[in-house]
Amino acid sequence: MAQDRPNGDSYTRPVRRILVGGMVLLCLAIFLFWRIDSPRAERFRAQIIDTVVPSFDWALVPVTKVANMVRDFQSYTRIYEQNQELRRELQQMKAWKEAALQLEQENAKLLDLNKVRLDPSLTFITGVVLADSGSPFRQSVLLNVGARDGIQNGWATTDGLGLVGRVSGVGDTSARVILLNDTNSRIPVTIQPSGQRSILAGDNTALPPLDFLEAAEAVRPGDRVISSGDGGVFPAGLLVGQVVLGTDKQLRVRLAADYERLEFLRVLRSHPGERITDPGSLVAPTRPPLPPEDSNG
Repeated sequence: MAQDRPNGDSYTRPVRRILVGGMVLLCLAIFLFWRIDSPRAERFRAQIIDTVVPSFDWALVPVTKVANMVRDFQSYTRIYEQNQELRRELQQMKAWKEAALQLEQENAKLLDLNKVRLDPSLTFITGVVLADSGSPFRQSVLLNVGARDGIQNGWATTDGLGLVGRVSGVGDTSARVILLNDTNSRIPVTIQPSGQRSILAGDNTALPPLDFLEAAEAVRPGDRVISSGDGGVFPAGLLVGQVVLGTDKQLRVRLAADYERLEFLRVLRSHPGERITDPGSLVAPTRPPLPPEDSNG
């Protein structure tokens, strides 16, 4: 067997050399052929590419599968991280819910102890925005609620985030709402925490200015702006927006309402409160007159 091994090597070495030499010559021939600049050679090269390249699709299948697996794994990793984040937020929401329920119960007890009478303006009716007639000269929307729903002129409207405007024009089945940034809109507001009173004047821009400020130096950007209730135009305490400093160095208000997506509006029922005509009734109730005494007695 020791004599067979050299004989085997003597046969394989020439064959190996022939194969290697043939491969080198084939590669050199292909290289030289690919460098030939001839229309006939170009057509032949195109035929070879059309014939050989489609048959190599199977070679790309493992690469494609691996790439898809890596992409799916990355997607699953992101989904897992998002799921964990949602779980943490859900736990926080549960804690906030418990705190809100406790505050709601405490608030109900305090209201009951103090015999607080809720403002009837807190009730509302929701309407759908049918059309937006916004223009450079007028800012208003049309709602699908009207006189048949009890809507009245002057009632305030909100979008759930902040004050939007007031009803100005009521039909049987529709109502028009003048937005706060309309040039015809003038509402009294209070700026917190300074307590300054001002007038929010619409000017057809996204940042209406504050007019008639008594002490402008007491107002800072970021201060909260709410309706003051002066003049009975709007109920007091409705969120309007935040104070910002405009490019013209004038104090303006960034409205809290999302004017870009006005789909539903709440119309606040603002019924007039009871008027006191007899101040004496605040001290003691009026006693009924005594019956006349019997003269025979």
